[in-house]
Amino acid sequence: MVSIIFLYFCNAMKFTASQIAELLNGEIVGDKNVEVSNLSKIEEGKSGSLTFLSNPKYTPFIYSTNASITIVNNDFIPDKELNTTLIKVKDAYSAFSVLLDHYNSIKSSKVGIETPSFISKSASYGTKCYFGAFTHIGENVKIGNNVKIYSNSYVGDNVEIGDNTQIKSGVRIYHNCLIGNNCNIEANTVIGADGFGFAPNETGKYSKIPQIGNVVIEDFVDIGACTTIDRATLGSTIIKKGVKLDNQIQIAHNVVVGENTVIAAQTGIAGSTKIGYNCQIGGQVGFAGHINIGNNVKIQGQSGVIKNIPDNKIVQGTPAFDYGNFYKSYANFKNLPKIVKVVNEIEKKLKNDNKN
Repeated sequence: MVSIIFLYFCNAMKFTASQIAELLNGEIVGDKNVEVSNLSKIEEGKSGSLTFLSNPKYTPFIYSTNASITIVNNDFIPDKELNTTLIKVKDAYSAFSVLLDHYNSIKSSKVGIETPSFISKSASYGTKCYFGAFTHIGENVKIGNNVKIYSNSYVGDNVEIGDNTQIKSGVRIYHNCLIGNNCNIEANTVIGADGFGFAPNETGKYSKIPQIGNVVIEDFVDIGACTTIDRATLGSTIIKKGVKLDNQIQIAHNVVVGENTVIAAQTGIAGSTKIGYNCQIGGQVGFAGHINIGNNVKIQGQSGVIKNIPDNKIVQGTPAFDYGNFYKSYANFKNLPKIVKVVNEIEKKLKNDNKN
C-alpha cells in the first residue's frame, strides 16, 4: 500500500484522504474523497496539495491555506471554519516525515547504467544499482546492493562501497577509500584527496610528503555538499558510524570523528585531531591539530579550539573555554569602556590626593 501510494506521488497521480488516513492510522475530519497529488508547506498550500501542522507558530496559516489535506495532531481543535480536510494523528510531524521518507525512497529507486559511463572490467557491483551518465568506476572496485551513483562521479581504484549508499553528482572518491552501508554523500564532496602535508627543506622550499593512507566512512554517515575529507598520511582518516556532516566542512589527514557526532557547515579540523562520540559542533568552528575532544562535548559556532577538551563540556569563544564563563566574561567585555573610565577616574583621583 505504501509503495503504491508514493509511486502515485512520483508520477503526479492522485490519491484520497481515506488512503492517506489508512496509511497513517489517522482520523479524517472533512471530505474523505478529496484528492491530492503533491506536497507543500502549509503557508504555500494549493488545491491538490498535502501539508501538515505541528508547530503552533504556524497555526494561523491553517485558516488561510488552500491545501486540500492537512495532517494535524489529535488534540488540534480549530477556532473557526477551515477550507482544508484534516487527518488527525498522534504526531503530525512524525507522520509527515513518514510520507517524506517513502516519497524520497521512491524518487531514488533508479536502477541501471546510463551511457556513456566507464566501469572497469575488474569492478564488481550488486543488484539494483544505478550508475548515472559519465560515472567512472575504477579497477577492483567493490560496490554493494542498491547503491546509487549519480552522474559525473568518480570512484577510484580499490574503493569499496556498502549496500544502500547514495553518491550524488560530482562526488570524487579517491583510491583505496572505504564507504560503509546506508551512507549518503552529497554533490561535489571529495573523499581521499591528499592531506596538507609539506616539509621545509634546507633551501626554504617546501617538499610534498606522500599521503599513502585512506579514508574510512563507516555505516549510516551523511556528508553534505562540497565537504572535503583528506586521506591519512599513514593509516586512515576515520568517520565513524552515524556521523552527520554539513556542507563545506574540511577534515584533514588522520582525523577521527566519533560515533553520532554532528558538525555544522564551514568547520575545519586540522590533522590528527580526535573527536569523541555524540558531540555537537556548531558552524565555522576551527580545530587545531593533534588535540583530543572528549565525548558529549558541545562547541558553539565560530569557536576556536586549540587544546584538549574533556568529556561533557560546553565551550565557546576563541580560544574556546567554558560556555558559562564565556558569557560572564562577555558581559564584562561589553562594559569594558565604562570600567576603563572608572579606573582612569580612580587613578586621576589618587594622583590628585598624592599631590595634596
